[in-house]
Amino acid sequence: MKHIFKEGKDQSSQVLLLLHGTGGTEEDLLPLGQMIDPDAAILSVRGNVLENGMPRYFKRLREGVFDEEDLLYRTKELYDFISEAAEEYGFSREKVVAVGYSNGANIAGSLLFHYKNSLKAAILYHPMVPRREVVLPDLAEVPVFIGAGENDPICPAEETKELKKLLEEAGSNVTTQWENMGHRLTEAEVKKSAEWYKTKVSN
Repeated sequence: MKHIFKEGKDQSSQVLLLLHGTGGTEEDLLPLGQMIDPDAAILSVRGNVLENGMPRYFKRLREGVFDEEDLLYRTKELYDFISEAAEEYGFSREKVVAVGYSNGANIAGSLLFHYKNSLKAAILYHPMVPRREVVLPDLAEVPVFIGAGENDPICPAEETKELKKLLEEAGSNVTTQWENMGHRLTEAEVKKSAEWYKTKVSN
């Protein structure tokens, strides 16, 4: 998968897995990585699917309706890629923290739903429920931050509440930050997620 890797401050550094929204690239979330943890290693990955020329992480049938077969395939593809990257670049597979926006948050959520120990923690900006009626792995050791819009037209508030409930039922400690800016990622959201990260992840 096309990606950017930047080494962390030292071997004990966390690894931020940056996952862009539809139409983004591996460059998009680099400034967010700096805001969240300037000492972390960065693995920023571009989605392998194109929708009308725009990179995504998996196909959808229409807005809000995922192609589940492709979602499963692409989730495994990303899971395997992280493991291969850990070997290639020499970082700890156990220190990977996902930071995803929109489509990137959805593939990160899918990693949580389908693979135990796939992530140490996750920051999900404007995610949806990746799949329903599946048994989630034990997420007791995996804290999650969700940034959401009360008036998000793409990801309704009910979707956020359902995702939070499913993650909590799997044992995760979930923090939700509500904004009122639609589907847009706000600076306030990022700052709140950085504060959360410092208390929940980096210590």
